[in-house]
Amino acid sequence: MGTISNLNFEAGIAGFPPNQALVWGFRSGDRGTHTSRTIMLDELSHLLDAVPGDASREDYANAIMEDNCLGKRTVATRKLSLQRLTEFYGLDARVVLFRVLRDFWSRHETSRPLLALLLALARDPLLRATARAVVGTPFSHEFARQSMKGALTDAVRGRLNDATLDKVIRNASSSWTQSGHLRGRSRKTRQRVEATPAATTYALLLGFAIGRRGRLLFETPWAAVLDAGPNELIDVAIDAKRLGLLDLKQSGSIIDVSFPMMLTEKEQGLIHGTHRQVG
Repeated sequence: MGTISNLNFEAGIAGFPPNQALVWGFRSGDRGTHTSRTIMLDELSHLLDAVPGDASREDYANAIMEDNCLGKRTVATRKLSLQRLTEFYGLDARVVLFRVLRDFWSRHETSRPLLALLLALARDPLLRATARAVVGTPFSHEFARQSMKGALTDAVRGRLNDATLDKVIRNASSSWTQSGHLRGRSRKTRQRVEATPAATTYALLLGFAIGRRGRLLFETPWAAVLDAGPNELIDVAIDAKRLGLLDLKQSGSIIDVSFPMMLTEKEQGLIHGTHRQVG
């Protein structure tokens, strides 16, 4: 399991000024897309296969609405799919986290489920609320649906009725199955995911965006989702450096991670206003 003591996503996201959150792609609030859909991994894959890497927001919309790349039967279902995919992923190269996911997507196919999950976690408060229940389940043990319901009940504080909560649980359970954390249909079992270099880089970028630095980058909620401890993730990050995904310097217990190949100078500047923590 990941380091479940650090699965407080909201603390980091809450420190973002609204304009910075918008540029990076983080979303917060009372609502979440899991009231109606899962992370839509298949639909996202079809969409990203249908448009070039430098596509604009309008190109993604046209691929769904005009070209029907998702194979939907009606205009209404196409429109709804576009809306939900945009809520989950941004579908706009001006959104930093989507742009990076889009760049990784074609080059790191085995990392796609985790990349999709990590971005969806940044954008859906309801999915974030379910993380502790899933990550905290021991590997090979049956997943207890009640633990997810308890976590969601605490998070929504009466804003959702029981029927909607049950739908969120079904959708979230499916999302965590699509990411590889759970397997099975009616009875789901926890399984360990592989912290690939691309997924690890993306998780570190999410931590970097909310101001974490040094070893604390390897102890964020996004890192915990990768089912590996800090030392193991550092080893994977070294592999990521060899692949040119990030820059990493290490001297004894001091570690420094940066993303010069991934972020523009302007985007680097957006981080300066966040609550930076060094470890």
